[in-house]
Amino acid sequence: MLQVTDKGANITLSGKTGGQGNGVFWFAVALLAGALAVAMAMSLLPERLAIGALGLLIIGSYVFNRLRERQKGVQNHITSGLLKVQPGQFVHNQFGKTQHITLAADDTIEVVDTLLTITTVDGDTKCQVSGFDSQKEAQVMQAILQGQKFGKRNANIKMQSS
Repeated sequence: MLQVTDKGANITLSGKTGGQGNGVFWFAVALLAGALAVAMAMSLLPERLAIGALGLLIIGSYVFNRLRERQKGVQNHITSGLLKVQPGQFVHNQFGKTQHITLAADDTIEVVDTLLTITTVDGDTKCQVSGFDSQKEAQVMQAILQGQKFGKRNANIKMQSS
């Protein structure tokens, strides 16, 4: 749903939130159980086996940290919630959490179908926004972020999904 305001627009995204886990939580639980097993192995097993178990725990910790870092990079994909869009910035509110995203002067904004992508000058994806009801909503967000003004005469735009 799109609501044009004096400063920009409020857009309610209707996308579904995806699970954030990707198995990382269960991998962390298994890693914790492995740490307890290594602690017991250190006291019960011969030295060589205990050192091997410790080595497996270290490798598991490394893999866990790599998975967690990769998951952090994907978290700027916004699919639902409320967006308060103003020229050069927007605020994403979802479940009481607020995320401010400010655009740099050389960031590029692209709209493909109902996916809005903000890319830095280096080619890195800064943010992706999907969950719009129509492509027109994504185009309105793009226009406002780029600094185009929408006056009161444009406020009567009716958004219809086909």
